[in-house]
Amino acid sequence: MGLCAMPAAAQDTKEVDLALVLAVDVSGSIDPDEAELQRQGYVRAFTDPLIKKAILGGYSGRIAVAYFEWSDAWRQQLLVDWTLLDSEAAIEAFADRLAKAPITILTRTSISGAIRYAVPLFERNPYSAERKVLDISGDGANNDGGLVTQARDDALTQKITINGLPIMNGRPNKYGFPPDPDLDRYYEGCVIGGPRSFLVVANSFQNFDDAVRKKLMQEIAGITPNGRTRASDVPERRLGVTGERQVAQALEGSMPAPGKRPYELGCDIGERRSREFWQRRFQQ
Repeated sequence: MGLCAMPAAAQDTKEVDLALVLAVDVSGSIDPDEAELQRQGYVRAFTDPLIKKAILGGYSGRIAVAYFEWSDAWRQQLLVDWTLLDSEAAIEAFADRLAKAPITILTRTSISGAIRYAVPLFERNPYSAERKVLDISGDGANNDGGLVTQARDDALTQKITINGLPIMNGRPNKYGFPPDPDLDRYYEGCVIGGPRSFLVVANSFQNFDDAVRKKLMQEIAGITPNGRTRASDVPERRLGVTGERQVAQALEGSMPAPGKRPYELGCDIGERRSREFWQRRFQQ
């Protein structure tokens, strides 16, 4: 008996070095100017020569990316579906699509909703990837939908690593709701998870560009914040010595999450603060 031929779909599946979903917060605490800064941060990152080198310098020389914006538990908008980045032209086209997409500001903050929306995205990813990464950026704790820890743990069972980019927005939102002073610790203890998960902190929307670039470099190039190539990645890198040095320099300031320390205030802090805030408002 001869060997059975593989189905055409299986034969045509391309392997990629990384399947990356970018989930970006557009809740009511973010004003239109800040939303534009976020969007342009990603556009500029993907047109950065070093990011391009990292994307094209992996074992397969390509990654797959999808990009959506989120707010309330049931409000997510997919701006760019799964896109293969396998050339400079493809990377430039992806950045151009992001730049031209309209920006919509919505209301509440549901990190759990964003995670639950992302899981089916990975399930229908047309490319084969050992590394599946969901990257969440935002300026507040979860205050809508289910508990963020439950959504996170469900995603981890699907072998999805969750990284974070908390934005330390030091002003109240338009409703007067105060900012989260320890959002980085909240993200570390309640949001990120999975093998090699980490977070990079943006100290303001003004330095969002730099934070996005560091985060993407670490995710794509597989290099730790101290500039050392991970041992498991050494045979797969094609950047060369000069490229590795450039990537290491770009990663200075990114923040790993050793031990994923528990968040002392509880991962439902966003829900509790929201209830207390609105109760006070209604009693006035």
